[in-house]
Amino acid sequence: MFASAAFASAPRQQVGAYRQMHLSTGVEGASSHALVAMLFDGALEAIAEARVALRSGNAEAKGKSICRAAGIIDEGLNGRLDLVAGGAIAADLRVLYNYISARLVLANLHDDDAALEECARLIAPVRSAWAGIADRAND
Repeated sequence: MFASAAFASAPRQQVGAYRQMHLSTGVEGASSHALVAMLFDGALEAIAEARVALRSGNAEAKGKSICRAAGIIDEGLNGRLDLVAGGAIAADLRVLYNYISARLVLANLHDDDAALEECARLIAPVRSAWAGIADRAND
């Protein structure tokens, strides 16, 4: 029984190791524009994982994924905003990110899949707009 349990977890560990290596490799040579795109992708991925965990009743995984998404939004995206240089756009993004963070907290407290879906819906167009300016971005 023990050997089969260890074997069953091995593929997950391998996927996790590959994922970490891929992330590390992608970050090392990435421009600041690409790093922000990775933050958007990470937030969307964490929200998707939280939704799957919520539907399967895995409260621990749901909580971890929501915390990861909130950390990305709060520290990675909101924390990088330059309100002086970014002006009104940065101020609007600050309001949006604060709203998304609040919705993530409520989604976690109330097991609210609709709130998680709303957060993903709000991030997706910002991510698309960010991708659209990749050619014009200067580091």
